[in-house]
Formats: sequence, C-alpha cells, structure tokens
Amino acid sequence: MDKVVATAGEAVADVPEGASLAVGGFGLSGVPNVLIQALYERGVAGLRVVSNNCGAMKSGLAVLLAAGRISRVTGSYIGANKEFARQYLAGELEVELIPQGTLAERLRAGGAGIPAFYTPAGVGTQVADGGLPWRYDGEGGVALSSPPKEVREFDGAEYVLERGIRTDFALVRAARGDRHGNLVFNKSTRNFNPLAAMAGKVTIAEVEELVEPGEIDPDHVHLPGIFVQRVVALTPVQAADKKIEQRTVSS
Repeated sequence: MDKVVATAGEAVADVPEGASLAVGGFGLSGVPNVLIQALYERGVAGLRVVSNNCGAMKSGLAVLLAAGRISRVTGSYIGANKEFARQYLAGELEVELIPQGTLAERLRAGGAGIPAFYTPAGVGTQVADGGLPWRYDGEGGVALSSPPKEVREFDGAEYVLERGIRTDFALVRAARGDRHGNLVFNKSTRNFNPLAAMAGKVTIAEVEELVEPGEIDPDHVHLPGIFVQRVVALTPVQAADKKIEQRTVSS
C-alpha cells in the first residue's frame, strides 16, 4: 500500500508520447509544478491536456505549452496566457473550450464511472449546437469545429448531453498526503485537483507534507487513496515555491 515514489522523474517515467493528462490547479493555485517540470525534462510531446487553464507566468502547463509539447487542450479559461492564444489562432493547438462547471462535472463523472450526463449549461449556444472552433487553419479560417450534441427535454426544459472524461494519467498537488495516497487540499486548491485525480487511470500526486497512515483524520480526507497510484513528497523548498499571479497592495 506504500505508494511513495522517490522522485518526480520516476513518477512520470512511463508517461508516453500523446498521452492524455488531467491536471489539477486553478490559476496558479494547486498546480503540480514539480511533476510538470519532470514531464518537461523527459521530452514527451503530443500531450492531450484536460485542465481548467493552461498555465500562466511561464509556470505550470505553460512550460509544456511554450515548448510545443501539448497538442490539444480541453479547458475553460485562456486568461492572460498570450502563447496559448497565439498557438490556438495559428492552428498549432487544438482547443475545446467548455463551461467551467461542465468541465468539473465531466471530470467527476468520468472518475465515478458515469459515461455521460445531461446539463442545462450551453443549451441554445454553440456548446450544444456545434460550430465552436477547435482548430484554426492559421489563416483566419476554421479547420475543425465542435460537433452538435444531443439535446433532450426533461420536465419542460432542455438539457445537453455531455460525456464524462477519463484520461491516461492525472497530475495533482495536495497540501498533505499519506503513504496510502489519501490527500488533503488547501482552500482553492481543492477546486479542480480532486476532480482531476478521479479522472486519471493513473494518478500521481505531489504533496507538500507527507505523513504516515493514520495521521490524517478520516473525516479530513478530501480524496481517498483509492484514486491515487503514486505519491511524491516535495522538499521544503519545492513546497514553498508558490507564485502570485496578480499582486495587489493597498496604498
């Protein structure tokens, strides 16, 4: 049951070219930067990433994106990532933008073994009707568009069918974790990390504090170890390396 792996490099050593990855994090919060850096150092490319956003400020997934290692992104937010926008509009990157709540539920559903579900989010828009640009041709035209989705009526209201998401691997970051893979997330790091972890067939967690089994109160566990296959303990320096996306100070 001891799932601790000695290094981040060892933890991601079997991630192949073209693998699909669910990656936790919300902005710069709770991003598994150490695992992402280890993946970058391995040199694998053609990665298909599912994440709320694709990194910022040259950190997180932006490291892989800038190196041309990502071929497709399923996410909700481009934000201030200019390289993301450039690759997308240039036709270098395939992008499926979906409502944030739908993304969260698609990850959770995949992890819970639910193949699909109906939601009102996106009904009457291109999310349901199809036609969202997934890939541009680099000359201002659309090379690939989203297909239409099934829409059904329940109790007089329309709902669109969305598929659950399962990925080959998941990379997440937790505040605390034990050797069995039970994880605790701190505040907003809990937004997408547990959901991404559920969606991965092989989930790798980097933890800021590694503790022994039994040290985490069962009532405090946010994600049970059944969803986690590998645990990497961060050094104090790695755990403390947390960037601020928008620094705001009072006068």
